[in-house]
Amino acid sequence: MATVCPHVKEIRKVKPSAKGCEECLKLGDTWVHLRMCLICGNVACCDSSKNRHATKHFQAVHHPIMQSIEPGENWRWCYVDEMEV
Repeated sequence: MATVCPHVKEIRKVKPSAKGCEECLKLGDTWVHLRMCLICGNVACCDSSKNRHATKHFQAVHHPIMQSIEPGENWRWCYVDEMEV
């Protein structure tokens, strides 16, 4: 029996907050891949990036679900349940 993430009900229709990682852009830094928070639209860098802003966004505001916004990728991740949704 597959486990269903209860946090999917929190997903909202959002627009990306920036064309790159918001925090890296402010710092003049670079990133590897981009993720978008599906609760508020924050765009942040992945855990393969040195700053890990997507994870830091989750830790700061507890928005559970993000989505890859890399071309050709179509997946979402719940930080709370540590699973694809």
